[in-house]
Amino acid sequence: MGREVDLLRSLPRIRRDIAARAAARDPEVVRVAREYGRDYFDGDRKYGYGGYHYDGRWRSVATDLIAYYKFGTSAVGYGDSPRVLDVGCAKGFLVHELHEHGLGAFGIDISEYAVVKFPHSSAVGCLHLGTADDLPFPDKSFDLVLSINTLHNLPRPRLVRALREITRVSRGSAFVQVDSYRTPAEKALFEQWVLTAQWHGYPDDWLALFAEAGYVGDYGFTIVEAG
Repeated sequence: MGREVDLLRSLPRIRRDIAARAAARDPEVVRVAREYGRDYFDGDRKYGYGGYHYDGRWRSVATDLIAYYKFGTSAVGYGDSPRVLDVGCAKGFLVHELHEHGLGAFGIDISEYAVVKFPHSSAVGCLHLGTADDLPFPDKSFDLVLSINTLHNLPRPRLVRALREITRVSRGSAFVQVDSYRTPAEKALFEQWVLTAQWHGYPDDWLALFAEAGYVGDYGFTIVEAG
C-alpha cells in the first residue's frame, strides 16, 4: 500500500451551505446532478458546483504533485516529458496546469459537457470522454495516474474495477483523493451535501477496498465540513 498524503493542502477552504443543499435535495435534484451536465457544473448550486470556473487554484496543486513525485529529476526515468492522467478531470483545470509545467498531461471524464468546456487552447486534444472503470489506454501508459474526488460516484463493483484500471495504466505511481468521514456527525454532513455518491465509507473502509482492488498507490481523504 502507498501512503496517505495531503496533495490538495493548497486549495482554499470551500464554503458550503449544507442546510440549503439538504433542504433542496430530492430525487429529481439527485437525478439531474448525476447527469454531470450543465446544471451540475454551471447551474444552480443545489445541483452541484453552482459555477465551475477556472481561477488558477489548481496551479499550486500541480506544483505540489510535481515536487512530491519528483518529476523533472532522474527519479522519473520514463522519457523527457512525464505522462500524467487525471481520471475524472471535469473541465481539465489540473490538466492545463500540469501541461503548463511541461508534462504530458491528459484527462478523462464521463461528462461531455465538461470536456467540451475545456477553456485552454494550450492543451487541445488532451481531454477524453470515458469512464474510470474502462480506461481507453494501454497498460503502463502513464508515469502518474490521478483521481481526485471522483471514485465515490461509482457503485462498489465499478469502483473496484476503476482502482484496478488506474493501477493497470500506471507505470508505478498513482494518487487517489476520496471523500470520507471520521465520525457519524461527519458522515451525516457528507450525506446531506454530496449528491452523486454511490459508495462511500470511513477511512478504514476505503483502505479495505484498496486492498481488495490491489491498489497500492498513494491516497488522501476529503472530509466535508460545514461553513
